[in-house]
Amino acid sequence: MTTRGIRRKKSYLAEIKVAVIGAPSVGKSALTVRFITKRYIGEYDHQAENRYKYEIMVDGEAVLCEIWDTCPKIEENSEATLTAGSEAVQWADGLLLVYSITDRDSFNYIRKAKEELPCDTTPVALVGNKVDMVHLRQVSTDEGEILAKDFECKFCEISAAEHVYQVAEAFQDLCREVIAAKRKSKQSFIEKIDRMLSGSRTYNRGKSDSISPKD
Repeated sequence: MTTRGIRRKKSYLAEIKVAVIGAPSVGKSALTVRFITKRYIGEYDHQAENRYKYEIMVDGEAVLCEIWDTCPKIEENSEATLTAGSEAVQWADGLLLVYSITDRDSFNYIRKAKEELPCDTTPVALVGNKVDMVHLRQVSTDEGEILAKDFECKFCEISAAEHVYQVAEAFQDLCREVIAAKRKSKQSFIEKIDRMLSGSRTYNRGKSDSISPKD
């Protein structure tokens, strides 16, 4: 595993961890590199995982985005599988789930992943890649939209080979959802602490009254 494209500053308003998940050869690395460098590279080592750190702007806010370009583990003579306990899923603040519209098995991989992912509030985005190869399409747009409804997430069909803005938008939309989820979680935590402190103050006041001297 390698780490590339790291840029460091003393502080950021937000730090986000995104895991790019999908079956082999769906274009996870191509999408990630297109987002970071705006360049398209067609050939990658499908057995290699990479992590990147990249500074982006989301709604005018500076964000340090760490992206884990994952590689599913495949046992001999078996399909690629994702387990809810996988390190990447546990690590990530948000999940970019990728399949190829030209590969039915890659779509089924993501559909099975839904059953294995933890049922929590981790933001998810669904991407159908390789729309430039529509003449080889095996997965319809309607199927992608239906699966996105099951995930209750955003969905888009894009091409790492041809689209720059659309690829960036897919990552940024997910980062935006992660930021919103973090703020909501932080606010809920603050409200919980306030309730605990309020209850403690009420208890202490009542206890003090009970032991005060009487006339």
